[in-house]
Amino acid sequence: MDKLEQIEKLRERAQVSYDEARTAYEQADGDLLDALIILERQGKVAPPKGGGYHRSEQTVSEPVNEEKEKEEDSRGRRNKNEEANNNFKEALEKIWKFFSGLVKKGNETSFEILKDKEHMASFPVTVLALLLLFAPWVTLPLIVIGLFFGFHYQFVSNDNESDS
Repeated sequence: MDKLEQIEKLRERAQVSYDEARTAYEQADGDLLDALIILERQGKVAPPKGGGYHRSEQTVSEPVNEEKEKEEDSRGRRNKNEEANNNFKEALEKIWKFFSGLVKKGNETSFEILKDKEHMASFPVTVLALLLLFAPWVTLPLIVIGLFFGFHYQFVSNDNESDS
């Protein structure tokens, strides 16, 4: 999620103006939870309702509880790890979508071999790409030698979506 989306999410959640949400977001160094806490401390957001424990103001005279700080720190690390996992999953999904679309398009497009305008052979472009990738020392010379013997090559789209 980019900065603009996060600020918009904060603005909707806190019911504040865009400028207030952006200021709190920047003060919190991009952490949405910290930005929401900042807005809560400023009195712009009502504290959560219900039976949970919450505190909007920090008292100076409160003794430091190291165990509580460690627990909060580990929660923060878990949230960042979960966010990193989500970003990684989104990236993998985008990569998968790109390559699956590429393979689909390769399967819809044929590489045809013609001699004297007579159809000799046809196979998906995906097969040609795999041959070129794993056996270029065989595939490329055969294509070039075929040109000397009068073979012609063409790519034909079998896409039924458009006729243009």
